[in-house]
Amino acid sequence: MSAMRFFLTLILALTVPATAALSQAANPAPQPETASLATSKQRLDALFMDLKKERDENEARELADRIRLEWQDSGSATVNLLMQSADKAITDDKKPVALDILDQVIALAPNYVEGWNRRATLHFQMGNYRKSMSDIYRVLAIEPRHFGAIAGMATMLEAAGKNELAMRAWQQFLDVYPSDRKAQEQFGELAEKLAGSRT
Repeated sequence: MSAMRFFLTLILALTVPATAALSQAANPAPQPETASLATSKQRLDALFMDLKKERDENEARELADRIRLEWQDSGSATVNLLMQSADKAITDDKKPVALDILDQVIALAPNYVEGWNRRATLHFQMGNYRKSMSDIYRVLAIEPRHFGAIAGMATMLEAAGKNELAMRAWQQFLDVYPSDRKAQEQFGELAEKLAGSRT
């Protein structure tokens, strides 16, 4: 896997796609089955059940986008504002500033999964792979179904030559989000590679 492909896979997996915002704008009302659920955890549980059952790739992508939107809201106006500031610093290529802001987010809201996830992505972009993996572990301790973090972990494991562990991570991803085509392809490629190395 080339370095560019590795980088793109991780960034696509860990960040919210631009289509999420468009999807939210086009469909602002939540689906009926989740509209009446009061807490974020209840909404996430319902969305994850639907995601696990959904076989249509486009429908599943919409569910995944809605899950990402749930993860983004910290429940704190201060933390949400800090996250916007971190995003702006990243866009402006001020990564050390963004890192300082994300450190503040994590200090203020240690159970806010997207604070850890965004910092994991930023550490990766800065070449801090061990720190990125450490933050991914924290993400998964808070939310074991975080498919973005699982994809990041799988990608880094594969880049480190730990193909069997990477394949297990992709299997974990597919257990949560079975209709993701890229994950299916990554899992299949690793399975073939490992089968070839054993013959």
